[in-house]
Amino acid sequence: MAPQLKKAVEMRKKQLIQRLIQLGIYKKEERHLYELSLSELESEYQSNKKGG
Repeated sequence: MAPQLKKAVEMRKKQLIQRLIQLGIYKKEERHLYELSLSELESEYQSNKKGG
């Protein structure tokens, strides 16, 4: 993965983790947020920001 892309992915993951924590979400099942992939974090955020 190109360094710029890797940095962008990591920044987006941090952003999503912060937003999920603000929503009161710290884990998905038994996995901590930092263990999830970007797509898993995106999905979790989308489903929870709608109140779902």
